[in-house]
Amino acid sequence: MKAAVVSMAGKLPVYDDFPEPKADDNHLVVTVKATAMSQLAKSRAAGTHYSSTTQYPFITGVDGSGYLSNGDPVYFLALTSPWGSMAQRTRVGVNSIVPLPATLDPVLAAALANPGMSSWAALTRRAQLRKGETVLINGATGTSGGLAVRIARHLGAGKIIATGRNREVLEKLRTQGADITLTLDALPAELPALMAEGIDVVLDYLWGQSALDIMHAAVAGGEKVVRFVQIGSLSGQDISLHSKLLRSSGLTLMGSGLGSVSNAELVACIGELLQAAAQSDFSIPFQIRPLSEVNNAWGEDDSRCRTVFTL
Repeated sequence: MKAAVVSMAGKLPVYDDFPEPKADDNHLVVTVKATAMSQLAKSRAAGTHYSSTTQYPFITGVDGSGYLSNGDPVYFLALTSPWGSMAQRTRVGVNSIVPLPATLDPVLAAALANPGMSSWAALTRRAQLRKGETVLINGATGTSGGLAVRIARHLGAGKIIATGRNREVLEKLRTQGADITLTLDALPAELPALMAEGIDVVLDYLWGQSALDIMHAAVAGGEKVVRFVQIGSLSGQDISLHSKLLRSSGLTLMGSGLGSVSNAELVACIGELLQAAAQSDFSIPFQIRPLSEVNNAWGEDDSRCRTVFTL
């Protein structure tokens, strides 16, 4: 069969032959319909993600939609090397599969599952959002952060504050559920007052200076608990965090991702997300390309418009 194969560390995926997968008592073979490129897929393929494999060659890709042997449409997670999602067929653990709602397009499901899961898991499993609470989404102008605005509203957030660099996208987010939008350079001046009014949950897709600005504003808010959930690091992996930020406030730091949320919970989150997507507008911009173009498409990917490979 054909698949997007990474032959060694540092190499881009190549459309190439790979042995056929075989089912057993704990695994099923899924015929893949669609699989999306994501930051997680790219960093695992490059070997830079903390969950990356050291086994080569392997099929890249972490999730997708497809069909079981009986024709049932499913979404699946493919995190066990060498069986990634970017292949005509792949081998998936029986506990890493969820049925797709009949009304949900499998290609859309493949596009939105990964970015949607990031905020769904963070809000429901890590922050345990309660209805009416205020949520700040740091880095809301990207695909995952923008989708998080609609998901937070769907899950009952009372007020949503969106931050980012792109003013045009921030304005658009006001029509999609954001009550307040702030550019990153405005955070030091405007966040303390908003924090004093009450911010309960922070979803952070950026890390870096903007994350520190939010933490300093939380300290100014005193003992009130602010649940800060770290999801992504588009602004850098490291910050200089003074211990007093934690000792002198109710700031509570936690992460959300592979490892902090179990695979079983991630699968459950995605099942809930996809059921909600069949009823609500969680659509995101994406472009469709055949998997045979994976080598060229890998370097052309735009994080604001997801690339979905179809087979």
